[in-house]
Amino acid sequence: MKKLDEDITLIKTKGYVYYAKWLSTIIVIIAVACRSVPEIPKIYDVVLSFIGCIGWLYVGLAWKDRALIMLNAVLAFMLGVSVLQSLF
Repeated sequence: MKKLDEDITLIKTKGYVYYAKWLSTIIVIIAVACRSVPEIPKIYDVVLSFIGCIGWLYVGLAWKDRALIMLNAVLAFMLGVSVLQSLF
């Protein structure tokens, strides 16, 4: 019989992925803060959310986590379209 410790695998993030994870998290938090202040233009929220999603997409690809890849690929596409609509 296996011990509980043998079944648990932790994701140990190293190198650039570690910094991308935390930087992307901070960027997404700033984007949500921008969203909550009516005086800040919507484009700041959209651009920062897009950058954060791209960062998390990189992390998902590094971890080979399909849920993170799917979520952030779709969000990055939708936010990218929104950025392009704002610019043109």
